[in-house]
Amino acid sequence: MSANSSNSEGMGRHELTAPDPSRVLFAGDPHGRFDPIRTAVEAYRPEAVILLGDYELEAPLDETLGPVAEKTQVWWIAGNHDYVQTHYYDHLFGSRLAERNLHGRVVEIAGLRVAGLGGHFQGKIWYPRQGQAEPNFTSRDAFLAQLGKGNRWRGGLPRKRRGAIWYEDVSALGEEQADVLVSHEAPACHHLGFQAIDELAKALGARLIVHGHLHEHYSVPSRAGAPCVFGVGEAEVVDLKGNRLSAE
Repeated sequence: MSANSSNSEGMGRHELTAPDPSRVLFAGDPHGRFDPIRTAVEAYRPEAVILLGDYELEAPLDETLGPVAEKTQVWWIAGNHDYVQTHYYDHLFGSRLAERNLHGRVVEIAGLRVAGLGGHFQGKIWYPRQGQAEPNFTSRDAFLAQLGKGNRWRGGLPRKRRGAIWYEDVSALGEEQADVLVSHEAPACHHLGFQAIDELAKALGARLIVHGHLHEHYSVPSRAGAPCVFGVGEAEVVDLKGNRLSAE
């Protein structure tokens, strides 16, 4: 599958309102509970399932999902909890599904161009709310330049800073085009969301934003040209219409 959306014209993409909304499923933050994903994949046999972060993995992601990875395409973004402990990080970024990380790219999935933005906004790096629209550091290199060598992790960014949303990633992603934006953070329609997510979706031309992180199931219809928004609850699975299919 191509990670570059710029060559996707004329590919015959499905519409988001196609007759089979379960062809792509979205899984909210499992926090160690993966049975709803297994149940939904078994019941609906989607072409793909996209995981929205916060896994708290005690084993590699591919082993944790088991037969799910054999029955459908698995794609994912990371959440803030995936950087809290070293083994959470390694079980995700070192798993056999590591190349299915959607962060910072656009991939055609089941006929839809899907853009991914993992991680969360951190005040030390960039927190585009409460008068802090400008980033403190626009790039990883800028942050590393002022970081003492003793504070580095595995020769680079501290583990928790790797979970930040970086301005350089958002800027680069905004040069692409996509039908769907999946993010861990919420857009501004939620009182804990960020306008920066809306601005990214607008730059992408996305018609749908799907996010996790806040553990709330809700939907906001498209309005005044803005995309539709689905919030996905904790350990919950929804389809392309925002219907809850499986939850704990």
